[in-house]
Amino acid sequence: MSLTTNPRTANTAKPAAYQVRPRRTLRDRYGDRAFSIAATAVLLLSILAVVYPLYFIVIASISDPNAVYEGKVWLLPSGITTEGYERIFADSRIWNGLGNTLVYTVLGTAVSVSTILCGAYALSRKDMPGRKILMLLFVITMFFDGGLITKYLVVRDLGMLDTVWAVVLPGAVGVWNLIIARSFFEHTIPNELREAAQMDGATDFKFFFKMVLPLSKPLIMLMIMIHVVAHWNSFFDALIFLNDDTKYPLQLVLRNILIQSDVSSTGTTGGDIESYAAAQRIAELTKYAMIVVSSLPLMIALPFMQKHFTKGAMIGAVK
Repeated sequence: MSLTTNPRTANTAKPAAYQVRPRRTLRDRYGDRAFSIAATAVLLLSILAVVYPLYFIVIASISDPNAVYEGKVWLLPSGITTEGYERIFADSRIWNGLGNTLVYTVLGTAVSVSTILCGAYALSRKDMPGRKILMLLFVITMFFDGGLITKYLVVRDLGMLDTVWAVVLPGAVGVWNLIIARSFFEHTIPNELREAAQMDGATDFKFFFKMVLPLSKPLIMLMIMIHVVAHWNSFFDALIFLNDDTKYPLQLVLRNILIQSDVSSTGTTGGDIESYAAAQRIAELTKYAMIVVSSLPLMIALPFMQKHFTKGAMIGAVK
């Protein structure tokens, strides 16, 4: 049998560059582009739905309330006035409440983050005896609560009523945050790293403070961010456990000012139309200005904390 090549069929195979490619369908040609356009449109609408209410509150706080009621304020302020801010900052209770809120936020965040990090790392260690039982007890508290009365009695019996600890300690450890931190330590800090540190003579405390915490910056910043927002916006515990109004946080002070402005606007007599309109105008200006005053510090601080989330937790550790 001859193995020679037939000269008629030797050159029939075309080079790869000249092979006929399958025709692209309309779906292949425009599908990716249509998806990108649709995803961009949905993203822009979502951003607009979040940003515009905040922008409207800002421009409404410096606009004439009559223009806001008439629908003239939707893109730019109308009848610019700073009377609402002047009345708020002229009240000495605002500055006192701001100072109290700073103390509660800094102290409460430090206590909560420290407690959660230490407890979560201990629960993440497989050599810790009874960690499953302890974790079960923590999880049970997520579904069963003693109620407000029980909480008040515990705070009272511990002698924490009308003190800063009544605002800081009752909610210091969030079980959900504890679970997040424990999972982070379990999946991020390998046992080989701890064994290597122990071979070099490092104790558990030294390993935790010198290696675990530096490698957990994203988690630490997340915990700080969560607790700063929670303590800054908190007012219910202060409303229940504090009797001295000089210890009220900013949110509770703003709430009381808003209630007083509403009462003063509704307490005018029906015949005094001008007084009622003026009181209602001040109440509206104060309401929008309070939202801006209470939210602006967090809106300024949080973007500076967000940069830490992009850093890897294990860069340069095991590698």
